[in-house]
Amino acid sequence: MISLDMANDTDLEQLSEQALSNMARLRPVLDKIADKWTIMILTVLCPKPSRFNEIKRRLHGITHKALADALKRLERNGLVTRTVLPTAPIGVEYAITPLGHSLRQPFEALCAWALDHGDAMTEASAAHDHARKAG
Repeated sequence: MISLDMANDTDLEQLSEQALSNMARLRPVLDKIADKWTIMILTVLCPKPSRFNEIKRRLHGITHKALADALKRLERNGLVTRTVLPTAPIGVEYAITPLGHSLRQPFEALCAWALDHGDAMTEASAAHDHARKAG
């Protein structure tokens, strides 16, 4: 695999062609990791296992159902584990698997990019909307 940090334009073209020629294999995987909450859930779980309500608190805006569904999907896809704790009342803890942890570096890079470029995207959207209204 080519490191994007070290890639030149030819390498990036080859990577793009490889992705496009393998779209049937690529799309189902991306559908499983690039949805609304997966990146954020795995980001919460990367440092340490967490209970359901702790995850929910850290993900402002996620509903109980959306989190429950996402965690079931992530468990099914081998990205998190679910452990029932012998406490009273019974608790459940979620932890990231080695497969899920392998997404940490690309997800951290994506989150850093979002923080660095979010304002520019907001400005571009506003400029686009303003130009459409004016024109």
